[in-house]
Amino acid sequence: MILKIQHFVIFVTIICLYACQDAPKQLSKISGQQIALTDSIFATDSIDLFIKPYRNRLNEVLDSTLAYAPRPITKKDGKYNTSAGNLMADIIFSEANPVFQSRTGQEIDFVISNHGGIRSIISEGKINARTAFEVMPFDNTIVVVALKGKAVRDLVSFLINAKNPHPIAGIQIILNKNKTLKNVNINGLPFNENKTYNVATSNYLVNGGGNMGFFKDSLQTLDLNYLIRNAMIDYFKKVDTLTAQVDDRFIIIE
Repeated sequence: MILKIQHFVIFVTIICLYACQDAPKQLSKISGQQIALTDSIFATDSIDLFIKPYRNRLNEVLDSTLAYAPRPITKKDGKYNTSAGNLMADIIFSEANPVFQSRTGQEIDFVISNHGGIRSIISEGKINARTAFEVMPFDNTIVVVALKGKAVRDLVSFLINAKNPHPIAGIQIILNKNKTLKNVNINGLPFNENKTYNVATSNYLVNGGGNMGFFKDSLQTLDLNYLIRNAMIDYFKKVDTLTAQVDDRFIIIE
């Protein structure tokens, strides 16, 4: 009888232990609420005092003058190339080429970026780091891809048929009056379809953005882990005056 009672106690204990275990929790509902930031929400003094020195230092760095623009630089002042696009492409070329050369022993042949990536005009006046954040707010990095001549020809066709003037540097495209292709020069030399070219661009475009499908044919890709925005800041530190303008890198012979 005692043995039966002991067995019963053990049995009940085991049942209780299993019954006391937490049941697996599952998400049953997700809800959200939009809270508008208005002047009805007051700052917390203790938090504001804590971040004040960091905010002041950040503003000091962002607003320190690095260069000067004698006139507005915009992506809307040219049909086939623009002052803002040319500046962006030239900056990528000048700042990325030494990095690429130090890592590979090779040179960048030309640059292509996208018209939509330029998010702000550069106004006449003082240029600072904040300017770079306004023009390029995205964390896009500079990538160098190796393209065969066929892919470069597809790239040129893309530029000819594009609705907007995309930034380019190191490559010159000349169209006939009827908008057929007349000449392509890369680094001052006629385009050679049998050659492989090193093309600097952004990781956004290489990864499928901008509908630039020719990048899928790249032979090799090297991400320099160099933000385009940082390249702009580095460039601004080196120059006194920005001289960007519409030029003959992409023209039509009238």
